[in-house]
Amino acid sequence: MTELSLNNPFSAPVFYLETTASVMLDLRALAEQGASHGTVVLADFQKAGRGRGVDRPWKAEKGQNLLFALLLRYSGIVSIPLALTLRTALALLRAIEHTLPALKGALRVKWPNDVMLPVDGAYRKTAGILAEGDGQRVYVGVGVNVHQRVFPEGIRDKAGSLALALGPAALPDNERFSLLEAFLGRLRADIEGPAADWRERLEERLYRKDSRARFIAGPAGAGRAVEGRICGVGEGGELLLRTENGIEAFVTGELEVY
Repeated sequence: MTELSLNNPFSAPVFYLETTASVMLDLRALAEQGASHGTVVLADFQKAGRGRGVDRPWKAEKGQNLLFALLLRYSGIVSIPLALTLRTALALLRAIEHTLPALKGALRVKWPNDVMLPVDGAYRKTAGILAEGDGQRVYVGVGVNVHQRVFPEGIRDKAGSLALALGPAALPDNERFSLLEAFLGRLRADIEGPAADWRERLEERLYRKDSRARFIAGPAGAGRAVEGRICGVGEGGELLLRTENGIEAFVTGELEVY
C-alpha cells in the first residue's frame, strides 16, 4: 500500500493499491488501526468490489476507472450528516462537471446512490456509491467508470462511462486523480461547512423528477412495487412519491429504470 501525494482537503492520507480484494475491506482494516477521518484507499482493480446488494458485484477493467473508499469518523450516529449517500452522489456529480466541463448539466443523481449520464441518447449508470457504518465510522465506497468503453454483456445496455459520454474526445490518463481531488473538496465543503441547501440542489438534478416511475420499496432484491410520480426528497433524504394514496416517503428501495 503506497501513499499518494494527492490533495486531500480532509488532511488525511490517500493510499493506493494496484490490486486488492476490496477497498472497503482495506479501509475497515485501516480504521481498526486508527486511520484518521478522511482517509482514502484507492485501487486500480478490485477482485470482489460490491454494489448495492450482495449479489451485485461492481465490475470494472483494471486501471480504467476510479475505485476508492473514504473513511468518515463521527462522535455518534446523530452527528452523521443527513442523506450522506445522496449528498456524496451530488458532490461527485459536481466534481465530474468541474473536471470535465463538456458534461456540465448532463448528469443526474438516481435515488438512492447512483450517478447517471446520457450515452447514445439514454441515461446509463456511470457511478455508484455504497455507504456502510457502525454509528461512529462511515465507510463510503465509490466507483466511477472513467476510461472504460466496453462492458460485460449482462450490463452493456445499463452501464456508461465518462469516456463513452464524451465520444471520441480523449481523456487524460491522470483524469481519475483530478476527479478524486475535486470530489473530496466538494464533499468536505458540503458536509463540514455551513449548512447548505443540498435538497434544492439535489432536486434540480434528481433523475426522473416529476416523472412517473415504478419503485421497489424495501431492501435490494426484495420489497413491494409502488407506482407514482417522483416529487423530490425529504429532509432525511427519503424519496417522495405521489401515489394514489397521496405523497409517500420511502427510506429504502430502488427505482426500476431498465
